[in-house]
Amino acid sequence: MRKALIECQATVRSMLGLSPSAYQEDCEILGPENAAAVTARILERAGHINSAGGYLRDLTRKAECGKFSRGRC
Repeated sequence: MRKALIECQATVRSMLGLSPSAYQEDCEILGPENAAAVTARILERAGHINSAGGYLRDLTRKAECGKFSRGRC
């Protein structure tokens, strides 16, 4: 399941309009598995999020500060 999630992230990232640089930064900070899970969660909540890229970058900043919980995104 984890491998499939990571493999499909490029498609989901494109659907959401997330830039490769934003996703790469997220991968570097959270790791590929968590980054893919966050991308999937953004897809689930896409109707409630105005800017998927901005949301991802905000979560990435929170992770840098130790204020990120995958369960709360």
